[in-house]
Parts: sequence; structure tokens; C-alpha cells
Amino acid sequence: MFTGIIQAKGEITELQHHGGDARLRIAAGRLDLSDVRVGDSIAVNGVCLTAVALPGDGFRADMSAETLRCTTLGRLRSGDVVNLEKALTLATPLGGHLVSGHVDGVATVTERAELGGSLRLAFTVPAPLAKYIAAKGSICVDGVSLTVNAVNGAAFEVNLVPHTLRETNLGRLAAGDAVNVEVDLVARYLERLLLGDAAAQPTGSGLTLAVLTQQGFVKGDAR
Repeated sequence: MFTGIIQAKGEITELQHHGGDARLRIAAGRLDLSDVRVGDSIAVNGVCLTAVALPGDGFRADMSAETLRCTTLGRLRSGDVVNLEKALTLATPLGGHLVSGHVDGVATVTERAELGGSLRLAFTVPAPLAKYIAAKGSICVDGVSLTVNAVNGAAFEVNLVPHTLRETNLGRLAAGDAVNVEVDLVARYLERLLLGDAAAQPTGSGLTLAVLTQQGFVKGDAR
């Protein structure tokens, strides 16, 4: 688990492809690796990866074909800057929100607007993710915990303050860029909970008005 509070910016120094998989080498910058061991988890642009080697100035991590398919990591090149966060501990302040590091989808930047010292970014997400995004709710973009300012269908907006721009790579984003998005865990569990007994049915049953009525969440005729 992570918090979405970025601890350092790293740099991709090597990307090797092996069949459908790949291995990254990342220079960790000012990320403290003194307590990191092989096998520990580190979030890279919001993707939970396992450190498989610690060469001194950073770490190496393997990426499966599934990770490459579902995230933006396969598009990285040597020299790219990435957001880094070590897994939280029981003593870690939860300054952002609970983040699993399991990316839900890839969003696209649709607009960038500088507002004084801040930056407003607009994104579109894959249609199935739109229902999990709410105004003033939390969302994780490339590993950064952000507050959703506005939602319109499958589009949402966030505002980045100067501190976030300094400490993360989000200030480099431009229209057309792709980012990793993880929706709030609470929204996902709430959807599953609302299914009630229907959750035991085969995948595809889904949350419908009839199901909500059956479980007592909607009163009256379900038509």
C-alpha cells in the first residue's frame, strides 16, 4: 500500500525487453534506500513494482506483459523522470489517501492551463472508470494523490499547487500525454458491497437498478 505522497523523482537509466516482459533500472535520486531490501515494493508512476536488485544508486524492477499492457510503463525511455514512493508502514503519515499501486487504467491529458503559480490539468478516462470518480473525491495520477475538482462524464480536472509541481513529474504533462490512473479504493469496495447477495453471481451480473431495489437501497417500482 501507498499514500500517493511522492517521496522523490527518479530517472530511468535502462529499459530491457525480454520477450513480452521488461526490466527497468531506475536511479532513485534522493529516495532513501537505506531501509529497502530486495523484494520490497516501490511505486513507480503509481505502479507497484518489486525491487529485484539494488545496484547502489537505485533499483531494478521487472514488469510483466500484463503490467506493460495496463500501464504507461512500457512507453518509458532512458532519461524519463518518474515519481517514486516506498510502501507505507504503520508509522507512515497518511497525507494522501490509500493507494494500492494497482493501476485501473490509462487516462489522457486533454487540457493544460497555468493559473498563477498553479496548474490545472484535465483528463479523460476509459468509460468504465467514470463512475468511480467524484468531485472533491480522491484519485491517483501517476502515483500522485490528487483531489478531483470537477467531473463531466468521463472527464475530470485537478489543480496542482506549486509544491506538487516541484516534487513530482506532473508539471511536464502536455495535452495528449498518457498517465496511469487508480480510482479511490472506497468507491470500488462500495460498488461491490451494494451488490449484496448478487456479488456471488457470475461476473457480468453488475450493479443494476433491480439489484439496488432488491437490496433495499431503492424504494418503489424498479422499472
